[in-house]
Amino acid sequence: MQHDEESGDHREAVPAEVHSAGPRKRPKPGERRVQILQALATMLEQPGADRVTTASLAAKLDVSEAALYRHFASKAQMFEGLIEFIEQSVFTLVNQVTERDGTGSEQAARIISLLVQFAEKNPGMTRVMVGDALVYENERLQNRMNQFFDKIESTLRQALRDAATAEGSATPTVDAQVRAAALTAFVVGRLQRYTRSGFRRMPSEHLEASVGLML
Repeated sequence: MQHDEESGDHREAVPAEVHSAGPRKRPKPGERRVQILQALATMLEQPGADRVTTASLAAKLDVSEAALYRHFASKAQMFEGLIEFIEQSVFTLVNQVTERDGTGSEQAARIISLLVQFAEKNPGMTRVMVGDALVYENERLQNRMNQFFDKIESTLRQALRDAATAEGSATPTVDAQVRAAALTAFVVGRLQRYTRSGFRRMPSEHLEASVGLML
């Protein structure tokens, strides 16, 4: 899992099993939780992957299902951990964009770009973002991702309202609502196409020109 735009391997690093005599090396506090979430994200990266079960996740980590439940009360909590990572990572970057100088249109374009970059570098997370990985999970998880995109749209609307006002629009609020809704629908569609093409159709394809048409 990656928090920023730097590249790097975000797959799990499970400690090697110790077969020799002596005490078995135990993960540090919190380390196993991170390993579980990384393993879940990695399993979601497989194109056409079946629903991830706690049994398959435990097998990947070479631990028992009981060991998973020592760190998470349910699989829903594991997905909530991934969603928290998505929220923290994306909105940290969004806040950086909105705090910079630049027109509202420039800020909106950067926000769409960073969402696409995050998705391309974290394909397993993208399946969570668009809901593909949440189909058979607790409904509150999908509701939380809906709220994530509502917040993205609200941020875009604020930036674009300022831009419309600066451009002398007679109806800046309406103009901003329309553009923000279109941009949000566009980026969600790009992410859905990315996951449903087996991660072959990159969401960054002709991105600048496409966003330019809406701005």
